Amino acid sequence: MAPAGTGNKVNIHQDKLIRSDVIFWLDRKHNNQYENSFFDLIDLFVIHLNSTCFTSISSYEFHYAMYDKGSFYKKHLDQFRNDSSRQFSFIFYLNPDWKAADGGELCVYLDKRVQLIAPEMGKTVFFKSSELEHQVLLTNKARLSIVGWLKTGHK
Repeated sequence: MAPAGTGNKVNIHQDKLIRSDVIFWLDRKHNNQYENSFFDLIDLFVIHLNSTCFTSISSYEFHYAMYDKGSFYKKHLDQFRNDSSRQFSFIFYLNPDWKAADGGELCVYLDKRVQLIAPEMGKTVFFKSSELEHQVLLTNKARLSIVGWLKTGHK
């Protein structure tokens, strides 16, 4: 696991006042049977989206994200200023027995209202990367997820 940053390869910035989680990128080259099974499911999902919603998804990227106690991620969009290839954001939570007192909710900004989503085991959140501002609220215990983006070829 490595400290997460903001921006992309062209303009990466690490600031623990904005984001304090750590990440580890998933890759088929790891030859991990569980990660590869996850990628097989994502491949089927992409085929479904492309054939039914005409999304033109051509690639994806995913990482594990761990928010230790006291960690957070301030309000942001998932699309870079210099790269519009991220079309859809995907979060899959890995937290058994999560309780409200554990904090760490995903705070989603919808027009004039806010929705809080608890990071409960097995819950999945899927949204347009360029449209939905969100943040991870302060967590009171370790919070785990797989986070990723479905991408198109254009920037």
